[in-house]
Amino acid sequence: MAFIGSVFSPWYAWSGRKRPENHVCINVATYGPGGRFTMTDRGDSALRQSPHSLTVGPSALHWRNGQLIIDIDEISSPPLVSRVRGRMTLTPSAVTGVELPLTPEGSHIWRPFAPTCTIDVDLDAKGWRWIGHGYFDANFGTRALEQDFDYWTWGRFPTQQGGTCFYDAKRRDGSTLSAALRFDTDGTAQSIAIPPKAALPRSLWQVRRETRADYGHTPRQVQNMLDAPFYSRSAVQTCLNGETTTGVHEALDLRRFRSPLLKPMLAVRVPRRAHWSFD
Repeated sequence: MAFIGSVFSPWYAWSGRKRPENHVCINVATYGPGGRFTMTDRGDSALRQSPHSLTVGPSALHWRNGQLIIDIDEISSPPLVSRVRGRMTLTPSAVTGVELPLTPEGSHIWRPFAPTCTIDVDLDAKGWRWIGHGYFDANFGTRALEQDFDYWTWGRFPTQQGGTCFYDAKRRDGSTLSAALRFDTDGTAQSIAIPPKAALPRSLWQVRRETRADYGHTPRQVQNMLDAPFYSRSAVQTCLNGETTTGVHEALDLRRFRSPLLKPMLAVRVPRRAHWSFD
């Protein structure tokens, strides 16, 4: 993930979130044995932008010939401190123009740029080279997530037609969001009837989780990806329209994230590097 205004950075929160360009980062997470996590909060001297590229210190994203090329050169956080280096190439089947406001006033926008992609991962470590199914989206906002939301879940599940995405959120004012979108491989998007909610077991940090599934089906986690006191990411198997599918699921508890006690814990995983030179 690439951030301008690193929403999960304690340094950005402590700064008052007044200068998002002074808190930029490239977040990389690999899973399984030897998995790494990088999320270095960098200052504005590390940021370069153009219409087709975003550079944050030693790492960069470029659109080139219809592909998103991501060059990574980061240092992972404790306990496994080491270099994470290599390239990921994302090839969309189509790019959409879809935007979904997550609040009525549009203070938060979800933008699924390329819901169906092929991804080629070539990182400099054993087991970190593969080609598979990918996805590319973005979130934009003018307010902190914890100002407007208490909780949300998101899921993206590949299907024979392309992919299905669910967004469920509880806002701080008590209102809710429930959205279901189906994307075909040509980029066509349409709202669909929302399947019923189905509970998942709580995460290792006891974050509450739920997703969507056909009536009578019980979803299950098939891989734990990332576990934090306020956040869970996992591979989840569910059933949609009679089709069994495994996709990425996220649950985010913003009530926990608002706790001031959490920020010093995050600072261990999110180091601050204020100065950078491209020379």
